[in-house]
Amino acid sequence: MTDQLRPGVLFDVDGTLADTNYLHTIAWSRALRDAGEWAPMNAIHRLIGMGGDQLVPELLGHSSPNATEARPGRYKELMGDVRIYPGAHDLLWRIHDEGVAVVLATSAPQGELAPLLELLAADAAIDATTTADDVGSSKPSPEVFLSAMRVGNIDPERAFAVGDSIWDIQSARAAGIGCVGVETGGFSQHELGEAGALRVYRDVQEMLDQILTGPLRSLIG
Repeated sequence: MTDQLRPGVLFDVDGTLADTNYLHTIAWSRALRDAGEWAPMNAIHRLIGMGGDQLVPELLGHSSPNATEARPGRYKELMGDVRIYPGAHDLLWRIHDEGVAVVLATSAPQGELAPLLELLAADAAIDATTTADDVGSSKPSPEVFLSAMRVGNIDPERAFAVGDSIWDIQSARAAGIGCVGVETGGFSQHELGEAGALRVYRDVQEMLDQILTGPLRSLIG
């Protein structure tokens, strides 16, 4: 069974491959207002990367079903502004071409991942996906990455995650794997490094440019 397991890279999507974190911040801000709640946008942004099941209680100190229900509609209003980061498409294909499995592991629901997949235009390079719909607890719980390794048939001893937030790093470490950080989600190199990132890149383009000198080299060949 072990011989059938593959090396793999587990990618967060929002803030890592797609420039969406600030859109999510605005969506949550509007959804909270719809629900008669309020929190400053800087506080909201610091929690983007968590699933909504954990973000709202962490932010407000209590749950807000009305805000949670309003958020998808508010985010949908902003999806026309979504952009894929330069290098994201090519990085997924480069990893795939090296014989390493590519799995997307996101706290977003499947309905929000689908349009991002269309923009990435790399379906044939992606071996599997795991979304919030597939797990009972979102990041920083390890469940998203554990599920991603199961569906992708990934060997945990030959895997790492790529993410933009401290929540990705905490989730990966709890799942028993390392995590490479990118600064595009709004967390700094220092913060990601302090959280335990294996290495921190400016963005996925820099990761691609330095692919043979970074952690991925251990999975190739």
